Amino acid sequence: MNNTLKDLLKSTVISIGMSLTIFSLVCIVFDIGFGGNFSLEGYRMTKMIIGSVVIGLGFGLPTIVYKKDSLPMPVRVLIHMGIGCVIYTLVAYIVGWIGGSASIGQGIVIAAIQLAVAFIIWFCFMRFYRSEAKKMNDKIQQMK
Repeated sequence: MNNTLKDLLKSTVISIGMSLTIFSLVCIVFDIGFGGNFSLEGYRMTKMIIGSVVIGLGFGLPTIVYKKDSLPMPVRVLIHMGIGCVIYTLVAYIVGWIGGSASIGQGIVIAAIQLAVAFIIWFCFMRFYRSEAKKMNDKIQQMK
């Protein structure tokens, strides 16, 4: 298996795991907030879990764009986050996280939170990988 495919698989598994973790934490908050009376009918929980997996794929698969060195970094980020956020918004509407009973103001707040969380996660990964690259470069310099 070549490195690009391994990297894509790794980033996809990580993003699905993060998506499901965030979903689980939000479910816990809602369950506590509703005093243990948070119920879903008509397979809504199943739909939401599948939606979380799709969101993980939506943010994980586009990371392949970071292998394309000919594109400037802002364009790569725009492609990655653009695809991820569009998929998140579509899934959120389909499974009922936004829309329906939410007002326009609530929808804007939900979208802002979604973007903030997505960019915070991206920023943390960017910092981690830059730190790793710096360590590797420092070791190479020491070997000279």
